[in-house]
Amino acid sequence: MVEPVGNQYVVARPVYSENSFGEEHKKVHRYHKTFLDHLRVCFRCSPQKAKNIATGLLPITSWLPAYRIKEWLLSDFVSGISTGLVAVLQGLAFALLVNVRPGYGLYAAFFPVIGYFLFGTSRHISVGPFPLLSIMVGEVVTKLVDEESVGNSTLTSTALDDEKIQVAATVTLLAGILQLLLGALQVGFVIIYLSHSLISGFTTGAAIQVVVSQLKFIFQLPVTGCKEPFAIFCTLGKIGGQITNTNIADLVTALIILVIVFVVKEINERYKTKLPVPIPIELFVTVVATGISYACNFKEKFQVDVIGQLEKGFKPPVQLDMRVFQSCVGEAFSIAIVGFAIAFSVAKVYSIKYDYPINGNQELIAFGLSNIFCGAFSGFAASTSLSRSGVQESTGGKTQVAGLLSAVIVMIVILAIGFLLESLQKSVLAALALGNLKGMLMQFREIGILWKKDKYDCMIWVVTFLCTVILGLAIGLGVSIGFELLTIVFRTQFPKFTLLANIGRSNIYKNRKDYVDIYEPEGVKIFSCPVPIFFANIDFFQDKLITAVGFNPLRVLRKRNKALRKIRKMLKKGELQMTPKSFICTVNGLNESDEELDNNTIEELDQPTNTADLPFQIDWNAELPPNIIVPRIDVHSLILDFTAVSFFDVSALRVLKATLKDFIRVDVDVYIVGAQDGFLDKLERCAFFDEEIKTSMFFLSIHDAVLHILVKKNGDCSPKFKPMKEMGSSDYIINTNGELRNRAYTIPTETKF
Repeated sequence: MVEPVGNQYVVARPVYSENSFGEEHKKVHRYHKTFLDHLRVCFRCSPQKAKNIATGLLPITSWLPAYRIKEWLLSDFVSGISTGLVAVLQGLAFALLVNVRPGYGLYAAFFPVIGYFLFGTSRHISVGPFPLLSIMVGEVVTKLVDEESVGNSTLTSTALDDEKIQVAATVTLLAGILQLLLGALQVGFVIIYLSHSLISGFTTGAAIQVVVSQLKFIFQLPVTGCKEPFAIFCTLGKIGGQITNTNIADLVTALIILVIVFVVKEINERYKTKLPVPIPIELFVTVVATGISYACNFKEKFQVDVIGQLEKGFKPPVQLDMRVFQSCVGEAFSIAIVGFAIAFSVAKVYSIKYDYPINGNQELIAFGLSNIFCGAFSGFAASTSLSRSGVQESTGGKTQVAGLLSAVIVMIVILAIGFLLESLQKSVLAALALGNLKGMLMQFREIGILWKKDKYDCMIWVVTFLCTVILGLAIGLGVSIGFELLTIVFRTQFPKFTLLANIGRSNIYKNRKDYVDIYEPEGVKIFSCPVPIFFANIDFFQDKLITAVGFNPLRVLRKRNKALRKIRKMLKKGELQMTPKSFICTVNGLNESDEELDNNTIEELDQPTNTADLPFQIDWNAELPPNIIVPRIDVHSLILDFTAVSFFDVSALRVLKATLKDFIRVDVDVYIVGAQDGFLDKLERCAFFDEEIKTSMFFLSIHDAVLHILVKKNGDCSPKFKPMKEMGSSDYIINTNGELRNRAYTIPTETKF
């Protein structure tokens, strides 16, 4: 029973072990489903289940019939036009990251939108090219296409471009297939292995890669691509070697565009609550730059590099090369995971904001089909752009109808008005691509924040960033995930075990090093384990436990058994006599060594000490016969706090059982508290219990075990506490109900349990 007393509470209940609690409070028998039960549910069919599966695989069938034409159509129309114009410009800009002609970026801005419109579950994200995925595809293109072959006259420039497009389309198709398979296998949970720190470090490193890759367009230098790893240093070296050939017109144009874009984006961010829609600065600068370039004939006057002719219409399905499939499986898997992780994180933000559900596995299927569709028609990998999704949502987009209308705008450019952009400088597109990296580059500020919050997360960020910049995106991502998992292994394999003490003479137990007013029952050690115990950390657990109690129980046990052999031999020869106060040895010294006495195997020394055949009882902490030295132990009880231990494996249980037996055999009572539900059942199945290790050692809480120990060791006497600082007489007693309380406070007479 619990009774409040002001801002305190008083609990009066028996001291519970797991056995006594189970006897008093019976558990409800629950039926746990077997694997066959789950299979039956999985394959059971009903009209409602069939309908749910159909709407799940084709979400458009659930939201399109409920579309509110009068309320949503106008908003979606305005949003679709705005998003479509931005998608056109980003498609052209991000194509440069893939090392293909700009016109192919329009295909990447068109085809994925159609697939996501039919199969996606988010209503607000804008699907299409994303700089991070574009640079990842570009790395594969650089790796598999030899640009030096043009200089050797083995390939024409057109043939080289076609080969680049084939590689980009193939890796996109393969990434889509992998996403589709992951979605079909219901493994959308894989993104949980990409922590926020890893994603932040990875995207920041990718932003640096994008900056370096766009320098050749800003300076207009004929720099060929470099293969990973260490490609960034190779590219910077080539640019540095040709820096004197910089086209000043392209450089000045790019710098002006960058300044304008950064300033306006800062205005959009700072005044986003006051602006009805973000200022579409990319559209404005593109129109102005194209007009000035055309009117002033920059191509002829300053020899700037422009987009050139954009082919009208769509390309037939690309012919795939199976050799590319075999060469880029790893890169395609990285593209599939990163693209899905970015898109799902953005979609989740909008789903929470507007309170509608999204399905991670269905999102994998949607992006898989979108990328397959896109790759088949000469596009490159798609995800979602943060800026483009922001435009779609802020301009009033309600559903993916806005996305469909944006695809219509892209289609109009592809089929009819693409020629208007032929005079646009590539340096402008490069500047626009860099302008979209502002948010990623600002993530450098997270280093200091993470260092203050968690050193491990900060290390993950820094290592991921460095690996991404130095080793490349695909290799860097793999190494970063491995390092992230390694930190988890390190934290679980080498956790911080602590010794606990009573705080404030209540039922609260905390780390004894953190508090001044602590109390430790004499001869009792409370050892807390903060992690699951398994094969990788059980040895570390054992070492820390031995260090905490101050002795190795196995060594003490062997010393005692060796001492017993010497005592028996001395008694047999009449060299030892026992008085009420001490031993009397009738010889001056013993010449036998431990090796001479230790005639049996070492296993016999590990058995419990047996003094039944001796005419007296031995107190191992008292004075022993001369030349017999056994370590004294001032601990009589050990409490293991397993509140945070969620599981054990068989290897750990085997070592734990041996360790507990060693303590019990040197007369140290062991108690385990806070065991999780089902833990005892697992121990029963693993044959953990025997004549020495019994279920009676398990208690509900630390305080239950402490009170049990005090009653057992002190009987009717008041318990003695060992304070860290000198204190007066004990302020605590054990009442008949077995609780620890202050002498100055009495439980109200009406309190019962």
